[in-house]
Amino acid sequence: MKKDVVIVGAGPAGIFTAIEMIRKGSKKSIAIVEKGQPIEKRRCPKSVTNKCVNCRPYCHITTGFSGAGAFSDGKLSLSCEVGGDFPTLIGPDKAQALIDYTDKIYLEFGADNRVEGVGNPDEVREIRKRAIQAGLKLVDCPIRHLGTEKAQTLYLALENYLREHDVELIFGWECEELIMDGETCLGVSLRRGQETQEIRAEHTVVATGRRGADWLERLCAEHGIAHQPGTVDIGVRVECRNEVMDEVNRVLYESKLIGYPKPFKNKVRTFCQNPGGFVSQENYDNDLAVVNGHSYKDLKSNNTNVSVLCSHNFSVPFNQPIAYAQKVGELTNMLANGHILVQRFGDILDGKRTWQKELAQSNVRPTLPDAVAGDITAAMPYRAMINIINFIQAVDVVVPGFASTETLLYSPELKFYSNRVKMDEELSTNVRGLYCLGDSSGWTRGLMMASAMGVMMGRKLA
Repeated sequence: MKKDVVIVGAGPAGIFTAIEMIRKGSKKSIAIVEKGQPIEKRRCPKSVTNKCVNCRPYCHITTGFSGAGAFSDGKLSLSCEVGGDFPTLIGPDKAQALIDYTDKIYLEFGADNRVEGVGNPDEVREIRKRAIQAGLKLVDCPIRHLGTEKAQTLYLALENYLREHDVELIFGWECEELIMDGETCLGVSLRRGQETQEIRAEHTVVATGRRGADWLERLCAEHGIAHQPGTVDIGVRVECRNEVMDEVNRVLYESKLIGYPKPFKNKVRTFCQNPGGFVSQENYDNDLAVVNGHSYKDLKSNNTNVSVLCSHNFSVPFNQPIAYAQKVGELTNMLANGHILVQRFGDILDGKRTWQKELAQSNVRPTLPDAVAGDITAAMPYRAMINIINFIQAVDVVVPGFASTETLLYSPELKFYSNRVKMDEELSTNVRGLYCLGDSSGWTRGLMMASAMGVMMGRKLA
């Protein structure tokens, strides 16, 4: 098969590359290759079974059209201060302009007009004052909340738009390799079971998201794609009652707090806050179960969950941050018999494991029913655990009750980011004809910034 452009991965970066090419009137032929299924065929059986059944050959929550975005809480961060380091590559003003433009496309396809986290300046100042007292930084970021169920409807509309404009969507095929001729990329080779095929293209765009981080890391090593070691985030998903989080939920919707707690002073941050949300499980390759969270527009729980992530940057001689995080996750999974581990914060401080009967007596009832009560500290690295504990206690100054005895911590929460692919401000790599976008590139984190990077790529290719 021959195409002008082949895009590997139907996540936000790949989708918006194709959409912007169409909007700019490009007549180039486009194919998007996705190992998962179209949005209308993505089904997580957990809604029926009430427990994860470890779907094969991939998890429907993380894989398929729109990537993890279709089953996430669907939050679009509208500030270039949030979502990765892409603004440092192209400049913050250009990045913000891309976000504003991309946001309008989301609105055209059905995103909610309401923006969370704006207004209430006096209350925001009071929250910021408490954050400063706790040694934390509060990052203001307007949020457009799609909601898990609304996100799926929106991405279905985007999928249909691509079909209507003759973008060839190839589902169920996995990209195995790049087709290389010296330092030039000529396309990709695909596999589906025992079948193989090639797509030759003038331009190859890799946009495989966090799920494809380790795959892209291997390609970089094999084909001399210039890159540098990236950051890996190791942490927990924190869950507490809505009453505790009421003020920040109402005023900010998502309280993005950053700190550098003693004694190690690693960067620790909150991420992906879900008022009235639900803790969820995702499965990656090699049977790795990780925790996440989402929130619906209409269906609400009694709890709020938020990720607390500790960033790790490794240097010489170690250059395998993704493998390191995976080992942490595997050890935690082992303790939970392949599931997610949950522990009360007070039990961590007391040096004891949590028992299932203790969860049943708590004000905070887990929204992930098949999480296994146990001891997170038996698997979490000491440095990360101390950072997380001290950060949670600092957040308690901003949100009284956040560090209560019965606050729940779920593990492992891991965010894999590819070793950052080196590229210029026009998004060109050192390999001719090859481009790397979104979270798989190591430059973005999250739906909006990945989408905006796709828009920029679309303009270049158009």
